[in-house]
Amino acid sequence: MLRSVPFLRLWTGTTASGLATWMLPIVLGFAVLDGTLSATALGLVLAARTVGFLAAVPLGGVLADRYSRRGVIAVSSMLAAVGHLVIAGGIHHVIAIPAAAAVLAGAGQGACRPSYQALTAEVVAVSQRQQANAAITIAVRVVTLVAPGVAALAAARLGVAPLLIVLAGLWLLSALAPPAGRGRAEVAGSGFTVFSDFADGFREARRHPWFLAGLAALTAVIATGYSATGVALPLVSRDRYGTEVLLASATTAYVAGALIGAILISRWRPRNQGWAALAGLALYSAAPLSLMLPVPLAIVVMAYVITGMGIELFNVPWFTATQREVEPDKLARVSSLDFLLSYGLAPLGLVIIAPAMDHFGSAPVLAVCAAVCLLAPAAAALTPSSRHFGQAPRS
Repeated sequence: MLRSVPFLRLWTGTTASGLATWMLPIVLGFAVLDGTLSATALGLVLAARTVGFLAAVPLGGVLADRYSRRGVIAVSSMLAAVGHLVIAGGIHHVIAIPAAAAVLAGAGQGACRPSYQALTAEVVAVSQRQQANAAITIAVRVVTLVAPGVAALAAARLGVAPLLIVLAGLWLLSALAPPAGRGRAEVAGSGFTVFSDFADGFREARRHPWFLAGLAALTAVIATGYSATGVALPLVSRDRYGTEVLLASATTAYVAGALIGAILISRWRPRNQGWAALAGLALYSAAPLSLMLPVPLAIVVMAYVITGMGIELFNVPWFTATQREVEPDKLARVSSLDFLLSYGLAPLGLVIIAPAMDHFGSAPVLAVCAAVCLLAPAAAALTPSSRHFGQAPRS
């Protein structure tokens, strides 16, 4: 598989888009540190990007199921590249310019995500998809370990605007690198509407009870565990341990754990793959539990390693099963539903959890989040088809 030119092109494109998506908040954070943006302006730009992302995800899924998936990736990646260039040019001016450009950048990011998921199913054979999905994840995790340090040095020497231009270059690579798929016939015709086509994708998702159950569990974990630790980790790092070392160490530990999990799942084929994946998702409870209890700093860091491992032990089989079980002509729409709910509710979780911690205290909120992270995957596992993520068990 790694010698396949089409897969290497796909791997290059999706890695470039993933890195650019992940790096934008970090690069804009440097703009706050050097005084180019205020904290309020940063929040506005990131919120605008999220709006663009959520608006474009369902549209991208619909278009990718009706037209060339490589074509949708090319157009959406170019939109993201233009958005980054405008942010770079307007970051020193009125905030409305980078905010509007961030909507465009987010729209490009959102539209290409389901397209890449669906194109993977066209380029990679069924027997190799789990390894392919793991290889893509490993690449993104490796660069996310290295990139912040490199970006910090580059920002200090070059400034924020040149880094934004580099991110635009990554999006250009995402536009040009992916291979053609299997040459599906375009199905555009009369009666085309985003809503009706997306509704067809939802009906396809309903045909797979394991998918709806797993998506509900994933959404619950991200909206509670991910959001709670995002709010609590900086506070615990400052108030309990009196240092920012925990914040940096836990973030790095999460990425390192995810890398370990991706490497492991690239070779491991558990007999009950759905249950194993949901058990990995339930490991996210380790993060809020470690922040709730007065444990040594090293225990919190280890909890984040476990959390990172668990999320990839879930993600890779989840993506692989979706690519295998969902009808190919509806795969992008079902994937867009996945991204819309799981990623879309994360900001909502932040909005709710932050004031809840102010009102009730961090410990009760973290306890509830840990319970949700355990119980939601367990409830999903009760759906019969969740045991194998829809696939018949091996003899």
